[in-house]
Amino acid sequence: MNPLTLSVFAMALLSGTLVTLTSTNWLMAWMGLEINTMAIIPIIARKHHPRATEAATKYFLIQAPAAAAILFCAIANAWMTGQWEINQMSMNLPTTLIIISLALKMGMAPVHSWLPDVLQGLDIKTALVLSTWQKLAPFSIFLQLHYTHSTTFTLIGMLIYPVGGWGGLNQTQTRKILAYSSITHMGWMMLIMQFSPNLTLLTFIMYVLMTFSVFMILDLNNTLSVNKLPILSTYTPTISALVPILLLSLGGLPPLTGFMPKWLIIQELSHLGLFTLATTAALSGLFSLYFYLRLSYISSVTMPPSNSHISASWRLPTSPAHSALKTSIIMSTMLLPITPLINSFI
Repeated sequence: MNPLTLSVFAMALLSGTLVTLTSTNWLMAWMGLEINTMAIIPIIARKHHPRATEAATKYFLIQAPAAAAILFCAIANAWMTGQWEINQMSMNLPTTLIIISLALKMGMAPVHSWLPDVLQGLDIKTALVLSTWQKLAPFSIFLQLHYTHSTTFTLIGMLIYPVGGWGGLNQTQTRKILAYSSITHMGWMMLIMQFSPNLTLLTFIMYVLMTFSVFMILDLNNTLSVNKLPILSTYTPTISALVPILLLSLGGLPPLTGFMPKWLIIQELSHLGLFTLATTAALSGLFSLYFYLRLSYISSVTMPPSNSHISASWRLPTSPAHSALKTSIIMSTMLLPITPLINSFI
């Protein structure tokens, strides 16, 4: 794709997200979601590969009915109540359908099956955008709806745990594994959103930080399969040594950064007296921790295939992207000691 064309679509993607973030009216929020969707589809299909075209088609076929359902429910609510404001949703059926439609747009369980297949057809950087930036606009609407339908939020959050954990156990493609990782992290956010929106925002920030680090490391060697993880040590030995730590942080293992949001969520649920919910969430997190441990084992213990005809490249060229990667890796693994400071702002 022409760089100028790509920059135009990137600016449209940024504009659509900002429109939704700054909107309290359903029409403007829906318009921002549509701009966002229309901008990402050419970026998904820019590789001119059958898998990319398939991913773009699947993404459009999922996003179109979800956006139509959101607009229909907003119109129905406005017809019955006379209110177009997002925080004025008072009718049960339209609100429930909007929550399910937003979950469909973000790839949450039980309407998640499109996300792993779409990510599988993308290059790693586009998959990173779809896993992080594209969730920001629907997430902002969720934050404005957090006070409604606590049962729906809890059910979606509890459904995501087994789906994300079990779904990632038998995967060998890194993009599909990270898709199920995204589904699992969305479950933690949905579970605590109704009780503490600030803690939900913190969890989302931590998820974006750790996911950015993992995707950028995979992009260094174009690691599309777990079988290529050991080869990463040939190109970047230092970063390869940090991959297991980063993966365990993404799984929420103490004393790494990824443990912070899960710790705070379980603590908040316990303070509210929801001990069964907190225990179930903690135990369900073991499923996702298992496939992170499997990736850590493959990347650190398994030896790469030797080939004497290929010279090893031991140095990375210096670039701003690599500097950002180093910073994100440090933040993704070493922020747990400042948890009390972060918690004081929440």
